[in-house]
Amino acid sequence: MENAYDILKARGFVEQVSDEEALRAALERPTPFYIGYDPTATSFHVGNLLTIMAMAHMQRCGHRPIALMGGGTGMIGDPSGRTEMRQLLPPEQVQRNLQALREQISRYVDLSEGRGIMVNNADWLLELNYITFLRDIGRHFSVNRMLAAEAYRTRLESGLSFLEFNYQLLQAYDFLHLYRAYGCRLQMGGNDQWGNILAGVELIRRVEGGEAFALTFPLLTTSSGAKMGKSAQGAVWLDADMLSPYDFYQFWINTEDADVTRFLKIYTFLPLDEIEELGRLQGADIRQAKEVLAYEVTRLTHGAEEADRAREAARSLFGAGEVSEAMPTTELDAGRLEAGIPVVELFAEVGLVRSRSEARRLIQQGGAYVNGEAVNSPEATVTADALQDGAIVLRAGKKRYHRVVAV
Repeated sequence: MENAYDILKARGFVEQVSDEEALRAALERPTPFYIGYDPTATSFHVGNLLTIMAMAHMQRCGHRPIALMGGGTGMIGDPSGRTEMRQLLPPEQVQRNLQALREQISRYVDLSEGRGIMVNNADWLLELNYITFLRDIGRHFSVNRMLAAEAYRTRLESGLSFLEFNYQLLQAYDFLHLYRAYGCRLQMGGNDQWGNILAGVELIRRVEGGEAFALTFPLLTTSSGAKMGKSAQGAVWLDADMLSPYDFYQFWINTEDADVTRFLKIYTFLPLDEIEELGRLQGADIRQAKEVLAYEVTRLTHGAEEADRAREAARSLFGAGEVSEAMPTTELDAGRLEAGIPVVELFAEVGLVRSRSEARRLIQQGGAYVNGEAVNSPEATVTADALQDGAIVLRAGKKRYHRVVAV
């Protein structure tokens, strides 16, 4: 079987690694590894999906994944990549998030019968004796070295709380605990976690005399410089209740040309030779590669049936412009349509824009359409006369559609 490290590197998952040669050698044998997630929401987004796909590739090569959910650290908040302190969630909200995320990650990683496990660091962190922890763990950390880390340097400018300053110690202790309990020798995470992960590697060496490894993933941006996982509607969530499968599909079909091959390698399990063939498509033909990307990621996330529906809807709009029931749909009271709804209110209500003022700007820029016709005035209203076969199709820009039906 191909070495998991070679697969991750070939697919673009590797940004930094603590000891490349030694890690590759370690991965010749089954090696428990972990990735941590703080439960700050009830859903992962496509930025998290990069790490989940790396976990799935590792498992396919025979390594045991440990998905660590930060029920303990999530009550503090990681300062990495932040200019201000994270909002602290109440314990009951943390528990609700944990349950939702467990169900979601199980779509990609097999957690059955011990093939992979999910653990909650609250199980060991909340029981720590503070004085004992400082004596046994805190003595191995240099404050000067911690303050030199980028995450802490950034926060020092705006104010770093003592609460957050403890985060690195707790994350390092997580690695030590998993090393002791499960033989875990590798932690992976986003590149902003490099310092925290190395702290765990060093703690294992100091306390147990053991060898452990750090591997970080690139922090993805699109070719235009936008943060990966953000759309005009906000975060690209994996939960269908937070973002419809159709809108999820549309996010991927609208991938910039220069990003298609890179995202196919990271977000699908397609063989690399097939991806290289798709990457050679040029001009209008590149839409075929985008369709493969959108379909594969949607199928993994929402299942084949929803992926089929989303592809059918996208094809109908790209082709003949027909209305599809798979399109995101809002039901409105027929009486409201009879009376007439201001177009700026309607665009905001269905979520194509965030506010009425944004809808006004969209109209003034010529980007708002009702049934394919440009809206020329922000003062226009939409009435029941616009219904065609019982529906009205709204469009924002070139590619974002929404269907309105009267009930």
